[in-house]
Amino acid sequence: MASVSVSHLILFIASMAIAASVAGVFTSSIGELSNAVAEQGLDVSSDVRSDIEIISDSGSNTISTGDTITIHVKNTGSETLAPVPGQMDLFVDGAFATDYTVTLEPDGGDSWRPGDVVRIEIAQSLADGDHRIKLIVNGDEEVFEFHK
Repeated sequence: MASVSVSHLILFIASMAIAASVAGVFTSSIGELSNAVAEQGLDVSSDVRSDIEIISDSGSNTISTGDTITIHVKNTGSETLAPVPGQMDLFVDGAFATDYTVTLEPDGGDSWRPGDVVRIEIAQSLADGDHRIKLIVNGDEEVFEFHK
């Protein structure tokens, strides 16, 4: 009878040790998961607050003149953005554009606040026909179609 109690005691101690190690692993994993969710929440929050609108008139003949395409973009979100080329991705007719300038209207500056407008000038000549510009800022995508 004593041998049964000893074997039960050994099994009980072993099961407690296993349960403690499993609890330690779960606690560590849950902590890491919580941190990842918090970081992703901050990223999503920034994306949600970022919103832009291309406000140029697609029927205007001033969009493409010579070797330059000019569009105006308004910050309609609640987050202040940087009006610099490195903060946005720009595609003209599906090709990634790298030669462009961004100027805050009307007087320049370095903070693109909500409600402010920037002028983007793309150094590229276009053939006659339909064209498409895609602008991505902080995950917000806008597409602008026009005819030259």
